[in-house]
Amino acid sequence: MNVPSCSDLNVSHETFQRLAIYVQLIEKWTPRINLVSRRSVPEIWKRHIADSLQLWDAAPEFRLWADLGSGGGLPAMVVAIQAAERAPDASVVMVESDQRKAVFLRTAIRETGVNARVETARAEVLAPLNADVVSARALADLGVLCSLTARHLANGGTALFPKGGTWENEVSTARREWQFDCESLTSKTEPQAAILRIQGVSRV
Repeated sequence: MNVPSCSDLNVSHETFQRLAIYVQLIEKWTPRINLVSRRSVPEIWKRHIADSLQLWDAAPEFRLWADLGSGGGLPAMVVAIQAAERAPDASVVMVESDQRKAVFLRTAIRETGVNARVETARAEVLAPLNADVVSARALADLGVLCSLTARHLANGGTALFPKGGTWENEVSTARREWQFDCESLTSKTEPQAAILRIQGVSRV
């Protein structure tokens, strides 16, 4: 496994140590629970950790960050680990309906000592979270994400969605039903991909 340095990731030693604990937990649990693709485990630092760190860089200041369909905690755990040092008063809520993955997330939160909690529920039925930032990685197409964003994002908040090479098609399709302001940020780990920074979501 190609393990980067603190400077490679632009994080402190303390943050790197927490990230390393989290990576070890993913490696331990993935054979039992499909947290990430097994083929991607050797590339976990680039494919998952560095990719998730981008969302922190794209985000505004926040008090509450809600990650929908958190799965193995990407990007939610990475955000919570960054926040532990850079925004200690902020918290992260991870929404995950799969009981086994929720157990993993609670274990990761405990082992890394971050300020986060898990809601074991489907995002579409969970009571509105009124979050400053909403994120979701590999959860659904943008139209569905707009619906979830409208439910859980506070007024004036920002949604951050990593998307692959077909992101422009997703934006065009979503605009048939939704109005929103959208800024695309080129991914640092995959040039064809983008992080969509979305605000002002409402029905057409």
